[in-house]
Amino acid sequence: MQRRNKPEVLAPAGNLRGLKTAVDYGADAVYCGGKAFGMRSAPKNLSLEDFEEGARYAHERGARVYVTFNVLPRNNEVEAMREYLGKLKDTGVDALIVSDIGVMLMAKQVAPNLELHVSTQAGVTNYQAANAFYELGARRVVLAREMDLQAVRDIRARIPDDLDIECFVHGAMCMAFSGRCLFSNYLTGRDGNHGECAQPCRWKYSIVEEKRPGQYFPIEQTAEGAYLFNSQDMNMLAHIDDLLDSGATSLKIEGRSKSAYYIAAMTNAYKTAVNEYMVQRGFEDADGNVLKPFRDRVIRPGDPEYGKPDTEDAIMANADGAFAGKPDIDAVPVGGVPSGNVSAGNIAIGEPDNLSYHARSTRRKSNTAAEILPEGWHHAGVRPAPHVTLPDWLLDEPDKVAHRDYSTGFYYPEHKVRQSTDRSAYFRAWLVVGEVLSWTPEDGGRVTIMSRNKIEAGQEVEFVLPGAAPFAYTVPAGGFRDADGHWVEAINNPAHVFSMPCPQEVPVNAAIRSRTKKPTLKAE
Repeated sequence: MQRRNKPEVLAPAGNLRGLKTAVDYGADAVYCGGKAFGMRSAPKNLSLEDFEEGARYAHERGARVYVTFNVLPRNNEVEAMREYLGKLKDTGVDALIVSDIGVMLMAKQVAPNLELHVSTQAGVTNYQAANAFYELGARRVVLAREMDLQAVRDIRARIPDDLDIECFVHGAMCMAFSGRCLFSNYLTGRDGNHGECAQPCRWKYSIVEEKRPGQYFPIEQTAEGAYLFNSQDMNMLAHIDDLLDSGATSLKIEGRSKSAYYIAAMTNAYKTAVNEYMVQRGFEDADGNVLKPFRDRVIRPGDPEYGKPDTEDAIMANADGAFAGKPDIDAVPVGGVPSGNVSAGNIAIGEPDNLSYHARSTRRKSNTAAEILPEGWHHAGVRPAPHVTLPDWLLDEPDKVAHRDYSTGFYYPEHKVRQSTDRSAYFRAWLVVGEVLSWTPEDGGRVTIMSRNKIEAGQEVEFVLPGAAPFAYTVPAGGFRDADGHWVEAINNPAHVFSMPCPQEVPVNAAIRSRTKKPTLKAE
């Protein structure tokens, strides 16, 4: 497999419409599940016929399709998986996302034409595991979500260049999954996967009402749920340069259960951000013409700079100053490590040549303990580069879809994901009011839409456009018509066809959104 010359934006899809929407809004690849053997049952998922049509649609537009085949099969499912795989391989899809090693070997036998990607469920946390999967035929590893940036670049430095690294960048964070519980990491900073689990899943939890101290109420599972372990959503849009510089080759957006609008908005946001990265890093010009092949900035063993302290922590130093202007530690100047001792929360940073104290790794027992490195080990550094700046409209996009409180996951240990215990609902400040069915230049421009919510004269709306900033528009008075061409006062019947003036051409299926009068706590 040839090395890709551009980072991949990988979008989710729960059905054929979602797949096409992702491609239309710039996805380089789309991942989706079939009717069987995927780890998401809430989406409708795709039939074999859907995969054929979806793969054809994607390939015609230069995109690829990956199928989630990542269940851990029981004995009575093995032969059924083999049979299904034999049918899936002929649909035109490009890759399988697998987590079970038996399924992986089965795929090599039954569908040797399909690329193999190792799912995050396989828990790849080190270069040895990544290299082992590579020897078994994998051409991509999806890293475990608790990896920080240092761990990502340590893996990148010690694996073949043609082994892709896929990292999550946006969407829901898993609190735990079988065999890889993160409760302990969240609550105590002790890594259960390294023998340090505090076993918080076995603790007895109660609720204390603020005005009734000492009076404990048991937590009960109700029809509405119990939300003590309710993690924040991930949002790495403002920091994709750190992730790409650290060796990621594919940026994965979570959300196969999400709406077509969510897929469109977030795919467009990350694709636009990657395009900005490519231009500002000198890989492409403003028209998208390739100037040089994409390559990360990781310093590998054998490079002259490897192991030298002057480039060891450039990414983390840049990041410390980027979090709401309130870094938890004193920023380290790019290109140099400060002499003497530096206060880092309550971490004592040692002498500048002692790299162990600057390494921020998932091996640390807590967020305030310095890591001790074995003799002769050096973390992979990154070559310094200016931060990639993104336009304000782009940074605002994640707030225009329904979401929980955002975090940057585990990528920055001093700013890692937390749980939200005060609410479980999504925050929504914008809602979809319609979807474009067609546009015509007649009468100065007119758009026909399928309504979703009310639109009235004077309302400010935005059309979500692929590869561009949203088109903001104030709806004029006196221009609404129903499906029969009759004038109406407002668009106020959901799932009905209407038209209204629109001077700018807008694409079919583009979402039309508007700010809510009162922000709500609900999903799309």
